[in-house]
Amino acid sequence: MEFSNRGQKLFLILSVVFVANAILAELIGVKIFALEDTLGLQPFNWNLFGQTGSLSFTAGTLLWPIVFIMTDVINEYFGRRGVRMISWLAVFLIIYAFVFAFAAIALAPAGWWVKVGEAHGVPDMQAAFAQIFGQGLWTIGGSVTAFLVGQIVDVGVFHAIRKRTGGRHIWLRATGSTLVSQLFDSLIVLYIAFVIGPQHWTVSLWLAVATVNYVYKVCAAIALIPLIYALRRLLDHWLGKPLSDELKARAAAA
Repeated sequence: MEFSNRGQKLFLILSVVFVANAILAELIGVKIFALEDTLGLQPFNWNLFGQTGSLSFTAGTLLWPIVFIMTDVINEYFGRRGVRMISWLAVFLIIYAFVFAFAAIALAPAGWWVKVGEAHGVPDMQAAFAQIFGQGLWTIGGSVTAFLVGQIVDVGVFHAIRKRTGGRHIWLRATGSTLVSQLFDSLIVLYIAFVIGPQHWTVSLWLAVATVNYVYKVCAAIALIPLIYALRRLLDHWLGKPLSDELKARAAAA
């Protein structure tokens, strides 16, 4: 893709932010937090598919809204090729990160380091390190597969809506593509990681947790609509109208 210097800078910035957030979401996603406790509220005791309890989410959900925005902006200015290139780059670097995480776990720990966290309630630093960074291969496989499928679906829906609406209704293609793609993402990652994985979740538990996470993503996508419009105005101003229009035309035609 040949772009002006400013266009190249934009693609580089979007790529770095996208990939960094995708990798961070995978790394911190091992932590599950309770929404009600975090907000200081009483448990909602939801009931879905026969499952009840508090609303629990992976900590990675904190960063996925940023990934949604980056995907939409890249779609808008750089089209299918831009999204696919960055998505494959993100997948490669996620796998790269986990390869070295497993390599770090395999290193023999210094004897003094293993006990260094005892005063803070961590009796074995090596075990804690391995537990946090050594996410199961099923979880990693589920995350990477769901991420790729979600990105492919997202770009397809985004451009299908764009063809029908032209340059109008940014909110529709941005939100619509996220709603469809994240339905696949939410179902696939949990199915691979926890249903066919070693924990063997029941179908009802899988559907209940996937529904809760999907509803969160839907709410996040809707809440981000004003930010998407604001970011587009900012980028149009920074790029200048001629370059902005050129990038969008190329993206739509690709």
